[in-house]
Formats: sequence, C-alpha cells, structure tokens
Amino acid sequence: MPNSVSLLDGLIIVVYFLLMVGVGLYFSRRNNSSAQFTTASGRIPGWALGLSFYATFLSAITFLGDPGKSFGSNWNPFVFSLSMPFAAYVSARFFVPFYREQKVVSAYSHLEERFGAWARTYAMLCFIMTQLARMGTIFYGVALMLNALTGYGMHWIILTLGCCIIVYTVMGGMEAVIWTEVVQAIIKTLGALLILGIVLSQVKFSTIVSTGWQEHKFSLGSFRPDFFQSSFWVVFLYGFFINLTNFGIDQNYIQRYHTARNTQDASRSIWLCVVYYLPVSMLFFFIGTALYVYYQQQPELILELKQQVTLEKGLDFNALQPADYGDKVLPFFIKTQIPTGFLGLLMAALLSAAMSTMSSGMNSSATVFLQDIYQRYFNPQASPEQQLRVLRIATIVMGCLGMAFGLGMIGVKSLLDAWWKMAGLFASGMLGLFLLGFLNRRVGERAAKIAAILGLMLIFWLSFRDYFPLHWQSPFDSKLTVVLGTLTIVGIGVLMERVWRRNAS
Repeated sequence: MPNSVSLLDGLIIVVYFLLMVGVGLYFSRRNNSSAQFTTASGRIPGWALGLSFYATFLSAITFLGDPGKSFGSNWNPFVFSLSMPFAAYVSARFFVPFYREQKVVSAYSHLEERFGAWARTYAMLCFIMTQLARMGTIFYGVALMLNALTGYGMHWIILTLGCCIIVYTVMGGMEAVIWTEVVQAIIKTLGALLILGIVLSQVKFSTIVSTGWQEHKFSLGSFRPDFFQSSFWVVFLYGFFINLTNFGIDQNYIQRYHTARNTQDASRSIWLCVVYYLPVSMLFFFIGTALYVYYQQQPELILELKQQVTLEKGLDFNALQPADYGDKVLPFFIKTQIPTGFLGLLMAALLSAAMSTMSSGMNSSATVFLQDIYQRYFNPQASPEQQLRVLRIATIVMGCLGMAFGLGMIGVKSLLDAWWKMAGLFASGMLGLFLLGFLNRRVGERAAKIAAILGLMLIFWLSFRDYFPLHWQSPFDSKLTVVLGTLTIVGIGVLMERVWRRNAS
C-alpha cells in the first residue's frame, strides 16, 4: 500500500504541477512558428539562460547520485565538477561565437559540410541516444525517490511525470522550457539548502568534518598518474571531455545559444552556469558525507533501509556495504526525518531536478529530428505549419522513448555510474568528429571516415570490456572511453590526411 502523504504536502505538489503546466499554456500563445518553438526568437536574457543551463546540469542524477557516491565512497566524482571551468573557457571562447556566426540551429549541419551526410547523421544519432540515456536515468532516479517517499509504483511515477513534462514542453516550446527551468533552478537549490539545514540540526558541522576527514570521505582520489582506476586525473579528464561535449556539441546547449540576445550573453551564460553549479555540487557531496556521519552515530535509524536492500538485492546483511544502498539514503532520510510541509517542498525540488533536464532534452531532440532527419531526407520545403506539427509530434515521441529507457533502468546499482558509462559511450565519437573538423580544416571525408571507424572500434572495446575474455579486456578505467575515443579519432584523422598529402606531393 502507498505511504500516506499529508494533505499539505500533496497540495504543494499539485500547485507545483499546475504552475509548470500554466507556464506552458502561457507561452503556447506565442508558439506560431518553428523558430519560436526552437529558439524563442532569440530574446532570452543572459542571466535566465545561465540559470537554464544550471538547471539542466542540476538534474536528479546530481540530486541522488552525488550524495549516494559520497555516502558510499568519497568525493572522487566531485572532480567532474572541478573540470567545468576549463571546458567552459574553451566553449565560451571558441564554440559559442562559431555557432552564433553560423546562425544554424542544428549543431550537426556543419559536419555534413565538412565530411558528408554520414557524419551529420552519426552525430545526430549519438546525440539522440545520449538524450534518451539521460532522460531514462533521470526518470529512474526520480521514481526511486518518490517510490521511497510515497510507496507508489515506480512504473506509474515514471508515466505520470513523463506525461506532465510532455504537456508543457509541447505547448510552450523552448521559451517555456527556459523559464520553467529558471523557476526549477531556484526551487531545487532551496531544496538542497533545506536538506543540509535539517541534517546540520541533528549532527554538528565540526563532527561531520572531523569524522569525514578521519575516514577519508573527502578524498578526491589518487593524484598519481594512474589511468587504470578512478584516480583524480581519470575523473578530471572524463569531466573535461564530457563538459566539452555538453557546452560544445550538445544540441541541448547549442540550441539555447541561439535564444540569447547576442553572442556576449550566450558566452556569459556558460560562466553563470559554472558559478551556480560548482558550489551546489559541492553541497550535495557534503550532504552525502553528512548523512554517512549521521547514520554512523545512530545506526539503528538506518536498519530498516539496510534490511530492505538486503531483500531486494539478495545480499548478505552482514556483508552489506554503504555503496550498496548509497542512492537510497537521501530518499530514506527525507521519508523518515523531514517534517510535514517541508516534505512537499523537497518533493517539488526533486521534481524540478528531473523536469528541467528532460524538458530541454525533449525539445532539442525534436529540433534535431526536424532539421537533421525530416527536412534533410523527407520534406526540405516543409511549411512553417508542417514544421511546428513535426516538432510537437517528435517531442511526444522522444518523451515516450525517454520513459521507456527509464523503465528499463529500474534496478541499476549506481545512478551516477550508469549515467557516466552511457555518456562516455555515446559522446566519444560525436566529440571526436567535431574536433577533427573544427581543429584541422585540411582533413577530408576519407580520412574522417577511417578515423571514425577505428575510433568506434576502440570505443566499443573500452565500453564493453567486461564482455570480452579476461586476456582481451581493456586495463583502462571505463571513464576514459570518451577521452581515448575522442583523441583516437582526432589523431588518426590528422595522421591519415598528412600521409596522403605527403604521398600525393
């Protein structure tokens, strides 16, 4: 039977859902063209765009995955956040002006100009798979939390939440996506501060720091140049390349650069995202460490959760490790320790963390379908009415596929690990091809094809190493997939072009 949720908490959730749908209805009056639906006609202020990027980064993966990892191990994944300023500099300095000057909403159309239609199609498919993986991970994360809080089935939670997001995204387009993300960014930041305040009311800050330091919970990983485990440098390189993918070639972000009033606002929005996200990311890792210390002091309070995980996963209770139930600790704490009223606010914050990322993912994926598939292969002369209809249908389809991915993820061990693995798999070839064309204008289609094929073979080997015989398995940490895959495509492409030019001369 579902757990009882107080009338006040339920009312807060209903008001939140009505607010999001209301935003969609408000902006639906302006949605009379594909340009308005995809780029809000270029009239979004830089500060709002920065909050929108920040809201996309601060997803349910951060809300659950970061505290779960710091509770179960240490702060090693926080290095991902520390890499953001470096990727932001490259993107704001080079990529944003490039896209704004091109004035093409699709992030992948220039790949066709450089290497042919195959490159554009491949990058587009990688992007769509990345968005589906991201949406699926977030759907699963929010269902995990709400299931623990309310007792409702995870399948029904995913379906209900997905339908609500689809409704306001289809109605309001990109302008509704951005302004709802502004609201959601504020709500989930306040939610994180509320959780920390409640934890600190029950365990002293000095106790958390001293206990966490003694048990190496604040460790960022080994600083040795070790690429065979999750060292500081492995996570830093992974974070740099993934964030470069986000800010540099992800349609989710490139599309929103065109919503800004000018290039300066678009570049500034990236730095605003970094300024907002870094301290809040640290806050979530600290929450995980604080919960670890809290339950170390009062182990009887977490006994119920450990028994539940033991039954669900068929593990030995005495052999249970914090990493086995890290993702479930924050939902369990909220369920058992948060007073009435505050619970509704935190549930709204969690829903904000999920809805912000998925609405932008649905909208950008629909844009890619329109420009890179429908107009490229089926109807190049589509009328504005046809384009708008295709965008809305594609948004609904992408939302349904995202829900399907979320249902398929039910039962994974670590939310953050699952997302990082899928992100590395799909981003590697996409980023490699883009950098190959961006950094060296002399590389041609033939060299790019060979580089892409060899790069994909390496990416496949690194991503699915556990399925190979022991003596054929990659020794590298799986997070290096995006690093090695990208560098391989760029390196081989440049090398092949130089060899052919030398032979020709």
